Amino acid sequence: QVQVVESGGGLVQAGGSLRLSCTASGLTWGSYNMAWFRQAPGREREGVSCISRSGRTTSWIDSVKGRFTISRDNAKNTLILQMNSLKPEDTAMYYCAADDSLGPQALLRIPKIPGGIETLDVLGQGTLVTVSS
Repeated sequence: QVQVVESGGGLVQAGGSLRLSCTASGLTWGSYNMAWFRQAPGREREGVSCISRSGRTTSWIDSVKGRFTISRDNAKNTLILQMNSLKPEDTAMYYCAADDSLGPQALLRIPKIPGGIETLDVLGQGTLVTVSS
């Protein structure tokens, strides 16, 4: 049985930093392309950043480029999202997601596809990030 746990969310002032972690048991971590999604109050869920199985390929949405960094440690079954220079508009519930058949870019776009989220192999319960102005 797959168990996924996100951590690291919290309340931070604008300009501050947070480091989100996602760990999982019950799956071969290195077999999955992974991503972070977020959903702000009153808005649709969106892909934020993705990373390939090896960690060599990464991508971000324009609004977080230069501020967020995604990384993974397959030996420790861990996915990380380092968030710097946080803005109030980054306030959202952040989720980690994984799939062994979708490429990283396709995984990043999946929240925009009707019913796409339900097809994922792994989706965490989320960790809340609140950025105050």
